[in-house]
Amino acid sequence: MSNHSRIQSLVFGIPWPELNDGLFYSDVVPHSDSELTLIDFYSRKYKNSAPLQGWLQRIQNGQISVDGRVVKDPNTILSGDSVLVYHRLPWKEPDVPYLLEVLYEDDDMVALNKPSGLQVLPGGLFQQRTVLTQLCWSVKKQNSTLNSQDTHPVPVHRLGRGTSGILLCAKTKVAKTRLAAYFADGTSLVGATSNRKAERSGTRKISKIYRALVTGILVDDKVIINQPIGIVRYPGVAKGLYVASPSGKPALSKVEVLERDEKQNCTLVQVEIESGRPHQIRIHLSFIGHPLLGDPLYIAGGQPRCFDPELVDESFAQDGYDCICLHFLPDLECKPGNELLNCRVFKIVMTEGTRGLRTLYQETAAITCMLIDFFFRIQPQMR
Repeated sequence: MSNHSRIQSLVFGIPWPELNDGLFYSDVVPHSDSELTLIDFYSRKYKNSAPLQGWLQRIQNGQISVDGRVVKDPNTILSGDSVLVYHRLPWKEPDVPYLLEVLYEDDDMVALNKPSGLQVLPGGLFQQRTVLTQLCWSVKKQNSTLNSQDTHPVPVHRLGRGTSGILLCAKTKVAKTRLAAYFADGTSLVGATSNRKAERSGTRKISKIYRALVTGILVDDKVIINQPIGIVRYPGVAKGLYVASPSGKPALSKVEVLERDEKQNCTLVQVEIESGRPHQIRIHLSFIGHPLLGDPLYIAGGQPRCFDPELVDESFAQDGYDCICLHFLPDLECKPGNELLNCRVFKIVMTEGTRGLRTLYQETAAITCMLIDFFFRIQPQMR
């Protein structure tokens, strides 16, 4: 990795516009669906997106084109291989933060402090208000001639919408490939056979460590959770919901108690995840009977709570959970914009190479008002 690095704090971001740009969804009509009407095609294939009347309205509004021509007649007969495009009209996405803090940057990568509530990549209700959008806008603002999607940094690992903390983004294709491989390698080691487990600590190139506030008081100072995580069908979540499941994929979390608050009946823990399964911390901590404080979805056992399916939407399950105020920090006023966090990536350790150890400290009000340590062992010859 290059020696040209910057460690001083920098905050950037552009306020979100009132409406996003909408979305375009394309389909190619299979020959088995030829002779179907336009309304039959959409109302059958995408019945979960809108009822029959909803698709009728979209067609009559001119939101659907067939082979490049807007068609408003819902009874239009389709032909095989015809290209259909549905234009979802612009909408106002939920309010989320837009400012991002740069913790570290060099020629290959940038480490951001992601705020809680901001989604990393487009999905669900959030198609524009994401970290990726702000990264793209930032580069275009610096150089309006850059239009390629490859010219702006891209995140290389997951970080849930409700989670805050360090997010690594690659600025080059080689860095993206290398960093993504490091995270993937760590996950693959969890499923290793016993003779490989012994060498796991020496093989792992990157570690991600969280701090979280959980309900209840953990008795043991250290806990290792190796509960597999799988997918089950769940109302409102088209692709299924991740839960604790014996038939799921291997997952390993190491939990260490940092502070117990008997009065508020909660525990501050540090969690190092040895794998990168979706919602792993939420599922694992709830599996042992200590869900994240304020988590509206997962309960003891690593399963979703039962509530009215009419109130469930896909983003609720996929994108995280609402922030809460931690009332055991009396010196901080609890008001909008000053919510504290119940899950935060506070350290990422990279152990590939030995040249250029860098430590970055950021003062924060998150959870314990402690310093966030960000350790970096810079890889030589990243390029």
